[in-house]
Amino acid sequence: MAEDADKINQPYRAPDQVRTEPPPPGYFEGESMTRRKVFTIASQAIGGLAGAAIILPAVGFAVAPIFHRGKERWEKIGKTSDFTEDTYRQVVFTETPGIGDIGKQLAYVRKSSTELGEEPNQYVAISNRCAHLGCPVRFVQAAGNFICPCHGGVYDFQGKRIGGPPVRPLDRFQTRITKGEVEVGPRYSVTSQLKPVRARDPGEFTGGVWEYLYPPRPSTFPPP
Repeated sequence: MAEDADKINQPYRAPDQVRTEPPPPGYFEGESMTRRKVFTIASQAIGGLAGAAIILPAVGFAVAPIFHRGKERWEKIGKTSDFTEDTYRQVVFTETPGIGDIGKQLAYVRKSSTELGEEPNQYVAISNRCAHLGCPVRFVQAAGNFICPCHGGVYDFQGKRIGGPPVRPLDRFQTRITKGEVEVGPRYSVTSQLKPVRARDPGEFTGGVWEYLYPPRPSTFPPP
C-alpha cells in the first residue's frame, strides 16, 4: 500500500519526445543530395580551379629553370699547336649566349701530359671559378699552382685542392679536336681523384656519399 501511495504522490512526467529536423526546402523522399549541397560543392570546385590557375603557373615559373637544359654548345678556342703540356693558356669563350659579357667564361687550357697519368693527345680546360665561393682564380706560372685571392684557396697544376677552404678540385670543361682546332663544351666537376661527375655549385663536395647529399641539378649535362 505504501508503494502505491508513493507512486500516486510523484509528479507526472510526460514521455520524452524525439525532435526530428525538418527536411530542407525542396527535399523529396529518396533524394541523396540537396541543392544546397550541390551548390556548396560546385562553389568549392570553382574556388579550387581558380586557386590552381593562379598557383600552378607561379610554381612552374619558379621550378622550370631547375629542369631546363640548354642546347649543348661547343666553341673553338685555338689550334692544337697553340697549347703545350708544361703551362696553361688563358682563353675566353661564350658559355651562355644571349646575355652579353656575363655569359663569357675564362678557362685555362693546356695539352694533356702522360707524365701526370693523363690520356695522351687530349686537352685539359680548367675553369677559373673557385670551388669554394666562385671567386676567379689565376694560374701562377712560377709556383705552378692556381691561387684564389678571395680566401686563400690553392690548387695544384692539375686543379686539385691543396690548401685553403675549397671543398673539391676546380671544375673543367669538356674538350674535343675538330679539324686541327680545340673546342670547349659543357662544364663538369671532378672528384678529388679527378673522376668526372655532373657539374656542382661552389661549396658542394663531390665523390662518395656526397654524390647523394649534393645531387646534381637536372639541367646540367652528363660528364664526359
